[in-house]
Amino acid sequence: MSDNQGPSTPQQPSPGTSPNPSPQQPQQPNKDDKSSSLVNKIQELGQTNVAQMENSNIHCITVVGQIEGHMQLPPQNKTTKYEHIIPQLVAAEQNPKIEGLLLILNTVGGDVEAGLAMSEMVASMSKPTITIVLGGGHSIGVPIAVAADYSYIAETATMTIHPIRLTGLVIGVPQTFEYLDKMQDRVISFVTRHSNIEEETFKELMFAKGNLTRDIGTNVIGADAVKYGLIDEVGGIGLALKKLNQLIDEEKQKNGDMLQ
Repeated sequence: MSDNQGPSTPQQPSPGTSPNPSPQQPQQPNKDDKSSSLVNKIQELGQTNVAQMENSNIHCITVVGQIEGHMQLPPQNKTTKYEHIIPQLVAAEQNPKIEGLLLILNTVGGDVEAGLAMSEMVASMSKPTITIVLGGGHSIGVPIAVAADYSYIAETATMTIHPIRLTGLVIGVPQTFEYLDKMQDRVISFVTRHSNIEEETFKELMFAKGNLTRDIGTNVIGADAVKYGLIDEVGGIGLALKKLNQLIDEEKQKNGDMLQ
C-alpha cells in the first residue's frame, strides 16, 4: 500500500537569514573616483604624477606663456596671471619653512606694469632667490629674469630686448609718447640696477636695427646674455639648486652670527 504525498515545497529561509550566506567582501575603491582624480591632475598640471614637495625648503614658481595684466587674454593663450604670482611670493616670504625661491621663466613677455610688479616683488624678498631662463625670457620677462639674487640661462634660451610697444587704441598726442618714454625708463632703470649690464649697452641692444626682421631690438642667446652682463651664468636646474642651497647656507650663517 503506497502513501499518496503531494508535491514537496522548498524550505523557506527563516526571517533575518541569507539564503546563501557568504563571507563579507571588502569594499572595493570606486573606479570612477580614481579616474576623475587622474583627469583633474592631467587638466591642472599636464601630468599624472607630481613629486611631493611638502618637506622642501625651496618654493618653485613658473612664469610661462604671456604675462597677463589688467586685461584678460583669450582662453587659448597660455598665460601667467600676476594676481596669482604675487600672493605666492608673499606666502613664500612669510612662511618660515620656505628658505629660498626658485623662479623658472619661459615667457614671451606681456603686460609691462604686471611684469614690473612681479620683478619688484622678487627683488624685494629677504630670502635667497634664483631665476632660470629656459626657452625664452623675452620683453618684460627680462626684468623678471634679472630681479633675483643670481640668474641662470640655458645655453639655447633666448631673450628679446626691444622698446615698449602699445596695442589697441592710441591717442596720438605728445603726452602719450612722453608716457611711453617714462615707462621705458622704468624698465631700463630696473634692469641696469639688478644686473651687470651698462645702461648704454642695454639701450644699444634695445634700439639696434637689423637684428629683428622689420623691427628694432636684439635677440640675445645663452652665452651672449652672460657676455653682456644681463645674466650671471649659463646653466640649468642642477647649478641653480646648488647655488640656491649655497645662498641659503650663507643666509643661515649670517643670521647665526647676528644672534651671537
